[in-house]
Amino acid sequence: MQQLTISDNRRYFLSSGQPFFYLADTLWSAFTNISLEEWAVYLDYRRSQGFNVLQMNMLQQWDASGTDLDYKPFPVLEDGSFDFYTLNTGYFERAEQMVQMAVDKGFVPALVLLWCNYIPDTWAARLREEKKMPLDAVAPYVEYVTEKFSRFHPIYIVSGDTDFPSERANAYYETALRLVKERSPHCLTTLHIQGRLGDIPDTFATDPNLDFYMYQSGHNIEFQHKAYELAMEFNQKPHTRPVLNSEPCYEQMGYSRRVYGRFKRADVRKVAWQSLLSGAGAGITYGAHGIWSWHKKGKRFGVTGEGFDSPYEWSQALKFEGAWDYGFAKWVFETYQLVDIQPWEIVLNNTQEIRAAATPAVDRVAVYIPINTVVTLNADLSGYELTMIDLENRRFAKPAVTLQDQKTVLGMHDFEGDVLVLGVKKP
Repeated sequence: MQQLTISDNRRYFLSSGQPFFYLADTLWSAFTNISLEEWAVYLDYRRSQGFNVLQMNMLQQWDASGTDLDYKPFPVLEDGSFDFYTLNTGYFERAEQMVQMAVDKGFVPALVLLWCNYIPDTWAARLREEKKMPLDAVAPYVEYVTEKFSRFHPIYIVSGDTDFPSERANAYYETALRLVKERSPHCLTTLHIQGRLGDIPDTFATDPNLDFYMYQSGHNIEFQHKAYELAMEFNQKPHTRPVLNSEPCYEQMGYSRRVYGRFKRADVRKVAWQSLLSGAGAGITYGAHGIWSWHKKGKRFGVTGEGFDSPYEWSQALKFEGAWDYGFAKWVFETYQLVDIQPWEIVLNNTQEIRAAATPAVDRVAVYIPINTVVTLNADLSGYELTMIDLENRRFAKPAVTLQDQKTVLGMHDFEGDVLVLGVKKP
């Protein structure tokens, strides 16, 4: 069972004192939609791909796919709302069993406590007329969850997709964050915030109980540049914490707002590398459209909220190739020792799409080039051993390199997709 901690410079995660690259999959609907037999199949497959964290909603996900299972965290009242003052112990005991199975396979559970649809005033609350959780029900619920799950050393994701709209809403998250750290100081904490949001209230930004930053570049096709822009923004905040993109565009997710189109493998991979090399190098989260909602053919899938197109069946979505790309990113970070890599503003091309980063000692360098072009870098890399990786096919090559006026020029390569150039300083 792994217990994660934060590095001394507060830039990355540690497990047993060693750097830990956070590679998560998105399973918001795990505890309501997945049978134990399906869970066992899923865990074995994701473990083989190198995943080590599972992001799950502790409560019922508001936009999950339909299911024949009938697992609810609270009793349902006659009007269809939850009795938030009464916990369904059978639900949580089953969730405990699923977490135990995951931990036994080497995963770190990352549990969302309060998704925004349960909280008044949030953007999701305004779309749903269902009753919200009363503030005085938060403490008994959080105390119960920490008592039951903290022995697994989970990450507690206090908020889910929130926009921090009011002091009334923020009081829910403040209560939960405080209680988690009082009762489970050994567990890391974070906030999952609304897509494209870069600001969090000062009360959280300055709170020593908050251990790391999550941001969400999201699923809107017009704002995919937020992957690197938010990485830089959170990386430069006055209170230094590890940063990761916890919800990039999901593979085969339909563009939000009912816009025609789906995110392909290359889109998902691009967001990952742009995030990792722009200040969010502590890790990355993957998502497959059909896994997060645990979809089965013939079951409903609503358009509440973002308005996404229909998911794939979960067993199909499990095999999307992009998950292997994310596992490969983890392998690159671990093999090339890119822990604590930081943005390096050396790209002279007229685009922000090309991203560069280096370790603090500048002994390892990485450059992500999404589209083939000649790239000019404002740095002399003649003293580095350079390797180019064709990320689509995972082929390795020597890049064409010239030096002009102390600037490194990477020539056109022979691959058709995106590439990663890695440099290791020669002895």
